[in-house]
Amino acid sequence: MVFLCNIRIFAFMNFSSKLIEEAVHAFAALPGIGKKTALRLVLHLVKQQPEVTVQFAEAILKMRQNIKECERCHNISDEKLCTICADSRRDQSLVCVVEGIRDVMAIEGTGQYRGLYHILGGVISPIEGIGPAELNIDSLVERATSGDIREVIMAISPTIEGETTIFYLSKKLRGLDVKLSTIARGISFGGDLEYADELTLGRSIVARVPYKGAGE
Repeated sequence: MVFLCNIRIFAFMNFSSKLIEEAVHAFAALPGIGKKTALRLVLHLVKQQPEVTVQFAEAILKMRQNIKECERCHNISDEKLCTICADSRRDQSLVCVVEGIRDVMAIEGTGQYRGLYHILGGVISPIEGIGPAELNIDSLVERATSGDIREVIMAISPTIEGETTIFYLSKKLRGLDVKLSTIARGISFGGDLEYADELTLGRSIVARVPYKGAGE
C-alpha cells in the first residue's frame, strides 16, 4: 500500500509549495535526472543551512556568467587560453582532435597524453544537418598551417559519422607538413570515446597509427 502511495505521489507530484515545484522542475530539466531524483535533491537543499544553498547557487551562476571558450582549442576555460593550452610543459607540436569536451576529460584521465587538443564541436552528420561549416574545422587548418604542429591525432569515435569526419579532415590537411594519425582500434566500431575505459583509451592513444584514407 505504501509503495502504491509513493507511485501516486510521484506520478502526480502535488506540491504544497510552488517554490519547491519550480525547483524540482529546474533540476529535472538536467540530463539524467528524473522527477524523483530532482525532488530528493531539492529537499536535501531545503534541509541545509541557507548559506550552503546560496553558495551552491552562486557557484552555478558564476560558472555560467564567466565561463569562456579557449580561443585556440575551443575547450572550456576561465581565461582566453585554457590551462592545457597555456601549459608550457605540454608538447605544443602535438594536437589531438576530438569531438567534444568530454573526450578531452576522458583522454586526460588516462594520463597517457601530454600534447594539446582541438575540439571540433561534433562530427559531420548530414542527417542531423551538421556539415563542416558547423564544426571548428577552419581553426584546425589554421593551426596546422602555422608551422608549429608536427602531428595531428584524430581521436574521434569510430562511428560512420566519425569516419566521415576523419576522412574530410584528412583531405583538408593533405599537403601540409603535418603527420596525420588515428588512435589504435582498441575501441570497438560504433563506440563513443568518452565511454571507453581509461586503460583501453590510453593504449589507443599511445599505439596510434598513421592515417591512410581511401585510395592511399
